[in-house]
Amino acid sequence: MLNLFYAAHTCALASHIALEDAGASYTTTRISFSGNDQRKPDYLAINPKGRVPALVTDRGVLTETPAMLAFIAQSFPRARLAPFDDAFAFAQVQAFNSYLCSTVHVSHAHRMRGYRWVDAGNAEAIAAMQRQVPQSVYEGFALIEQGMLAGPWVMGETYTICDPYLFTLAQWLEADGVDIARLPRVIDHRRRMGERPAVQRALAAELARAG
Repeated sequence: MLNLFYAAHTCALASHIALEDAGASYTTTRISFSGNDQRKPDYLAINPKGRVPALVTDRGVLTETPAMLAFIAQSFPRARLAPFDDAFAFAQVQAFNSYLCSTVHVSHAHRMRGYRWVDAGNAEAIAAMQRQVPQSVYEGFALIEQGMLAGPWVMGETYTICDPYLFTLAQWLEADGVDIARLPRVIDHRRRMGERPAVQRALAAELARAG
């Protein structure tokens, strides 16, 4: 059985939603950042990167959200979470998710994890990165708003693994200091995602275990 290692309020939510979308049989294991679980030997043996999410499968461990989402979609083809019959369309899905992973999420991470890029004792440099977050995160989402979000779902009329990933990162816009009034299409997508039963189940499960 699949086992998703996650922490609440992280990008692991995207894979959690996708597992629900797929109707998969899976278990979850919560990692507590406050307890520094991600740096403990037991978890590092599963994911040496010391981050979440990680998905334990019968063939080994997968990390990185775009890869995990593609795996879930391919493992449960009846859920139709990706256009595998169209090579170009699937590449577009991968391109979008790669953009979220490599650009949008990284911009967000500068707010809380500046120590990844500068010395943790360099308060001035960390503060400078934090001041830039509202603009850099907005710019990343503005590209999505203006040209990547085909609507009503990311790829147009068909829901895909892009949608839970976008929803997950869009949850953090207000905390990142972004004026959401400038992103009406992204916020409408976030609202519609929040109405989906699979999303509600994943959120409820994470909040229940976080309490």
